[in-house]
Order: sequence, then C-alpha cells, then structure tokens
Amino acid sequence: MSQTFTLDDVQGTLKRRDAWWTVLLVDPLASRLVVVTANRTSLTPNQLTFIGLGFGLCAAALFWVGAAWALILGAVLFHISFVVDCMDGKIARLKGNGSVIGGWLDYIFDRIRVLFCSIGLFGGLAYHTGNPWWIWLAFVVVFVDMLRYMDAMQISLVREKMHASVTAACEEAGTDPLSYLGKYAPEEENETVDRRGPMAERTPEQEADAQANLVASVAMQQTFQGRYSWYLSARDWLRGRRIRPHLFSGIEFQMFIFIVGPIAAAILGSWAIAVVTIASAVGLLLFEAVLVYKLVLSTRDMAALVAKLQANKSPQVVDQPS
Repeated sequence: MSQTFTLDDVQGTLKRRDAWWTVLLVDPLASRLVVVTANRTSLTPNQLTFIGLGFGLCAAALFWVGAAWALILGAVLFHISFVVDCMDGKIARLKGNGSVIGGWLDYIFDRIRVLFCSIGLFGGLAYHTGNPWWIWLAFVVVFVDMLRYMDAMQISLVREKMHASVTAACEEAGTDPLSYLGKYAPEEENETVDRRGPMAERTPEQEADAQANLVASVAMQQTFQGRYSWYLSARDWLRGRRIRPHLFSGIEFQMFIFIVGPIAAAILGSWAIAVVTIASAVGLLLFEAVLVYKLVLSTRDMAALVAKLQANKSPQVVDQPS
C-alpha cells in the first residue's frame, strides 16, 4: 500500500526561513497542492519544474500582448509558475525522489523565465509604444537578477571558506569547534525546526557539521549585532514567523516586476511598470549592499577568532570579538 501524505507531512518539509512572499503568498497554496499531487499523481520534481517553466513562458507571451487583460492574466500565470516551482522541492523532500540534476534545472529555468518574461513585458511595451527606452528596463531587470544570484553564490562560498578557516584553526590548536565557540551557540528554541519529511533526516555527522556551521555563523556576526542591537529583535520577530530578515530578495524582486508591475500597469498605465521596476531594483541593491557589509564585518570577526586561537593553543573561553 502506497504512503498517504498529510498536510502536516508537507509542513515538515518547509524551509526553516524563507522569503516573506513565499511564506505568506505561496506556501499556504503550494503545501495543499503538494498533498494532492503527492497522493494522486506520479509527477516527479523535475516534471513540476518543466510545468512551472511552461506557465512562465505563457506569462511572457501574454506580457507581449500588452492589453490590460493580458497583463493581469500574465501576472496570474507568473504567480502560478512560481507556486509550481516551489512545489518541486517540497515533493522531492517529501518523497525522497529528488535528483542531482534537479537543483540545476530549477536554477537555470528560473533564469530563463526571468529572461523571457523581461523580453515579453518590456519588449512588448517597446513594440506597442514605439519607444525603445523600454528595452533598457529589460536589461536592468536581467542584470540585477543575475547580479543577485551571482552574489548569493559567492557569499555562500566565502562563508564556507570562513567556516573552514575557523575549523582548521581549531583542529590545529587541538580544540573542538563547538567547545571553542560554545558561548555563541543560539538558544535551542530559536534554531530547532521540525523536519518530518523523509528527506529531512540527518546522520549524526551531518547534524554535528550543521550545528558547528550554525554556531560559527553566529560567532562571526558579533560585530554587526553589537552595532545594530535592534536587528536582533527584528530578526527574532521575523524568525518566529519563518521569514528571513533579507526582506527584499531575488524572489520579491521578481514578484514585484512580473506581478505587481503588470497589474499596476493594467490599472494605472504603462508608466507604473517603470516606477515599480526602478523601485524594486533600488530595493534589491540596497539589501544586497547590507549583505556585503555584514560579510565584511564577519570576516573581521573570523580573523579575531582565528588570531585568538593561534595566540592560545588551548583556549577554554574566548572573549567576544571586538
């Protein structure tokens, strides 16, 4: 007899923290659709990724039409495309049927969707109005979207290297990383998450590595948190609602450009898309600048941690980095 999945099972596969658009406007629908899809169909995560791209390309075609009804319908299809795109990961974690190529497909198809929807939306405006300046907004959207995801990948790589540096310094000093960084360990209730899906289980080694990385991340954010103490209260309030403090990420950027923008244009006129696009680009770049600033401060904290390790080969307790 095949396994029957419940909404509670799907809730256990949700990310610990996610973009507010996903948490508030996507997950409530996607989770319920996953229950139906997992129990009544044999659709795989990769097949859902292709279906999501199909909806996205249909949205691009409607954007090109340019009529008010087409812009609204295109915005709806773009949202559906993103909902389906969010379902594939949940299905993979729920059933344990993810594939190595799945993550690559998800990333590439997302970029393709942004490219074609940019061409459809702004290229259509240029075609219908005879004003080629709309094409420049398409370049802005594609460039900022690309910059965001490239920055995310590079920041992730830098953080991995920072964690590795602290771990290597601990090993050289003969000190367990968790013992050395124990004073920075977050409270259990803030970081423990119910992960009931089959893909959520970790081996003891994986759990130890994850906990060590988590504590290292907290230890390397002391300077930022010390300068901006209000951030901790805001972060904890958002965390309690499963929302990332990075309030205007690549997800919000896309949703505002291809959902809010077209709907606003259908109601107010094409100029509304330009306003939404420029405001969204500025908002995303500002939040990216904050991430880079936090990263710079984190590298200083990491250097202080490593320096103290090297100065004392057998430290018991370390002072908070200045």
